[in-house]
Amino acid sequence: MTALTITGVTKSYGGTPVLQGVDLHVPQGSLTAVLGPSGCGKTTLLRVIAGFADPDGGTVAFGNEIVFRPGRSTKAQHRKVGYVPQEGALFPHLTVTANITFGLPRTQRKQGSRVAELLELVGLAAELSDRYPYELSGGQQQRVALARALAPRPAVVLLDEPFSALDAGLREATRRGVTRALRAAGTTAVLVTHDQAEALSLADQVGVMRQGRLVQLDTPATVYSQPRDVDVAGFVGEAVLLPATIHDGQAWCALGTIPVTDSEHRGDAQVLIRPEQLRIHTTDRPNGVTARVREINYYGHDATIRLDLLPEGPSVVARVVAGQRLPGPHTDVQLTVSGNAVTYPATR
Repeated sequence: MTALTITGVTKSYGGTPVLQGVDLHVPQGSLTAVLGPSGCGKTTLLRVIAGFADPDGGTVAFGNEIVFRPGRSTKAQHRKVGYVPQEGALFPHLTVTANITFGLPRTQRKQGSRVAELLELVGLAAELSDRYPYELSGGQQQRVALARALAPRPAVVLLDEPFSALDAGLREATRRGVTRALRAAGTTAVLVTHDQAEALSLADQVGVMRQGRLVQLDTPATVYSQPRDVDVAGFVGEAVLLPATIHDGQAWCALGTIPVTDSEHRGDAQVLIRPEQLRIHTTDRPNGVTARVREINYYGHDATIRLDLLPEGPSVVARVVAGQRLPGPHTDVQLTVSGNAVTYPATR
């Protein structure tokens, strides 16, 4: 196990900045998810950590060992990094055993105990060891890819959107299995993804990237409940953003008067309310705001309801859990807000 520390890393291609002064610390034995849209620099960051590409500036360190600084770069094969690509990239002509042991010294490839240990670690049956990749499901292939990455006992494991090609049911089971294996091995890991639910549910900390910069690095709960700015708020989940006036710890907005989490902003501002904070009532409430149901999207475990505030207010989205009675389309309801709102500067 070793910590990973990236300081002031920059990288450009053809004069176009891709990484702009990235600072990231991943404590040893932890999993950090780097979250961001396509083109924000996530995969380039992984390539820099792995040694597949050198940055233009900054430093990369594994524990106390600096593997990159200007003028000095440790080659990829000497960095002790395990890499799990998007679709596993197993060798189709090799068995599971041969795939897992491919990167080991020849003397260690014949030690069957290591393969058995890794298969158990990633949650695969021992009888799969002689199968070929085409005989495995997509989820099994990804677990074999993880076992191959863990085989040399790397300092850091990097995962480049490894679950994106799997269907929804298989994706959930596979990512849980992979996370359990990483934690059981005590491995320091970095996962890059554009899937907000994946990052928030799996990682110890989440880094949000935008245009080559790491704009927030916090626990999943903090990133969701206290996003750094309105762009992060909208990226990590559904967000209800409304203009407001802040005074004495209260926000006056289209949803009524709502307490705020801080008093940093006063006067004109914006407030963030998450859809699950909105409560829908079919009877009048003293502090309720009238809204008309425009659209209902049912997902099984919950539903989102888009509503227009009356008489001519903005649209908002509420989320209700399974089992809660849903209002009918185009009906009028009362809305109240549970909990506090988060404030941001007013738009100009």
